[in-house]
Amino acid sequence: MTHHAPLEWLALARGTLDRVALNRRDDAWLDDAWTASGTRVVVVQDGRALVTDGPEPALVLVPPDQAPNGDRWLLGEDESGTVYFGTSGPLPTIEGARPAGLRRVGALLGDRDSGLLTHAVALEHWHRTHRHCTRCGAATRVASAGHVRVCPEDGSQHFPRVDPAVIMLVTDEADRILLARGPQWPADRRSILAGFVEPGESLEQAVAREVREEVGLPVRDIRYLGSQPWPLPQSLMLGFTASADGDVPLRPDPEEISDAAWYTRDELRAAIDAGELVPPGPLSIAAQLIMRWYGRPLC
Repeated sequence: MTHHAPLEWLALARGTLDRVALNRRDDAWLDDAWTASGTRVVVVQDGRALVTDGPEPALVLVPPDQAPNGDRWLLGEDESGTVYFGTSGPLPTIEGARPAGLRRVGALLGDRDSGLLTHAVALEHWHRTHRHCTRCGAATRVASAGHVRVCPEDGSQHFPRVDPAVIMLVTDEADRILLARGPQWPADRRSILAGFVEPGESLEQAVAREVREEVGLPVRDIRYLGSQPWPLPQSLMLGFTASADGDVPLRPDPEEISDAAWYTRDELRAAIDAGELVPPGPLSIAAQLIMRWYGRPLC
């Protein structure tokens, strides 16, 4: 079936830069790159950056001498040799620009800008929330061009936190899709199942466990389709498909799932058109998995 083919477009997995990771510890290279006339900086504050107004926003990039003072993070280099950094601080006031976060503009930005903002937002959140050593409590310092924090007391290194989560499109023998609603969601919102990977389990085991825990279904034919970063705040979403028997009664776990049901394509279309069901937005990997199954865009 076509919905088992690999995902080709994911809003937050479109970065085009070479991350030049080997240069992160080269202080001379970093200093030269920072002072180069073409270098540009993404300024992030509490998960938001400046973008241009209009229906096709672009990320506002500033030269280093206009960026706030503070730690800088190497984001990458493009094919022309332009180097990009990120930093945190107050957003400048620029006419024709507005602050925005990934949820609002991540799917609207071009490939380069989407990748830059995704990378910068992830690092900004990590630095803002992980300032102390988890072993001794001492304040850590930034190293490796923003991709490591080092404890000056015990020498331990701390790396950006990324929480892997599986998200799965489950279908039955009639090719119906399983959609569910979380307890805190609006009454009309539905999506596919998802959950965090636990220590000591494979991704496929996580898929099977989460589906069984959330709705009581055993699954089979688990297939990986693609992944995308989800720094909201710090996840990596790993997309799968799986098959289940549609005649097995659904038993939603009330702590995680308010209700769950199978949908044919016609039933899903009718529910959306009637305003009874709101599917995931285009930023999410859930939307792309559902669209792959449906055969065309839902909205």
